Amino acid sequence: MKILCALAIAGVVLSGCSLPRGAALTSEVLREQNAKEPTYSVVAVSRSNVMQVAGWPGTGWSGGYNWISAKDGPSGVAIRPGDFIKLVIWDSQDNSLLTAATQKQVTFSPMEVSPQGTIFVPYLGEIVVNGLTPSAARETVQKAMAPIAATAQVQLSVEPGARNSVDLVSGAGKPGTYPMPSRNYTILTLLAEGGGIDPTLKNPLVRLIRDTKTYEIRADRLFAEANKNTTLRGGDKVILREDDRYFTSLGATGSENLIYFERESISALEAMSLVGGLNDARANPKGVLILREYPQKAVRADGVKGPAMRRVIFTFDLTTADGLFAARNFKVNPMDTVLATESPLAAANTVFGLARSVVGLNKSL
Repeated sequence: MKILCALAIAGVVLSGCSLPRGAALTSEVLREQNAKEPTYSVVAVSRSNVMQVAGWPGTGWSGGYNWISAKDGPSGVAIRPGDFIKLVIWDSQDNSLLTAATQKQVTFSPMEVSPQGTIFVPYLGEIVVNGLTPSAARETVQKAMAPIAATAQVQLSVEPGARNSVDLVSGAGKPGTYPMPSRNYTILTLLAEGGGIDPTLKNPLVRLIRDTKTYEIRADRLFAEANKNTTLRGGDKVILREDDRYFTSLGATGSENLIYFERESISALEAMSLVGGLNDARANPKGVLILREYPQKAVRADGVKGPAMRRVIFTFDLTTADGLFAARNFKVNPMDTVLATESPLAAANTVFGLARSVVGLNKSL
């Protein structure tokens, strides 16, 4: 009688209740692919198709790492509208139009370069200085003065305005506006003067806004490659920020979490490492899935140059060399979901464990 009761309890437990599991089985996730009207497509990734899939449109991130290579500019700073020009003129001749009788020099208040690139000098009128170096502007003023003061000497200095300075907006030790001493002023010089990148930023990115365009590069790459030390222009804005791209890890992995990109690109095999690998006791190495959603405009009827459906599940078999090489060459996109499904053996072990518990209960009756 006790045995019958134990078997009845086992029947109820095993047939009437869901088994405790931490992740879905591969068959459960992919069940709908055989339906008459599936809502997603399944792509088994192998070495034969991984490069084709790599050519499909990107997802999860509207940006793109692009940067301006380093290029030397002229050694002197170019005068721009908004700069301030300071003039000092020496004139030793009697009855000078510029200096008083008891003085041999006159100092003009700083003059702002107009939007048209000119400054106004008494008796000379508007003089174009836009685009000139300070020495070239001095010579221009000197020549313009020759008809009224042939022996006069001109001293000219420039205080950079907004057009000849750059803004270090955020993410640095000392954000602020920095005048450009020359047209060879580089991004690394700006970062050095600005106190470097804030050490609390994880996986920092350097963003450059110039006019209506935005450029971005990873900080470690900027520091490592000399040809990325781009020359700045007046009006540039530099922002230092964290890389906010991530993918989601779920299922029988070492970590169920949001995993942020530590590199410019991450392969599926590297993603496995970042999530702590597969759970040896639970995971199905033949059922590693990556879930991805494409924009409707990326869908292609033939499924060659783009996915056949918006929602795609990529499957990997990590028990074969072909599957491992495919995972090594497959790039995880931002906002992908990496799912390690449950091993059927783990479910079976759960059943056996419950059965053993029932038998132990029977013995105690």
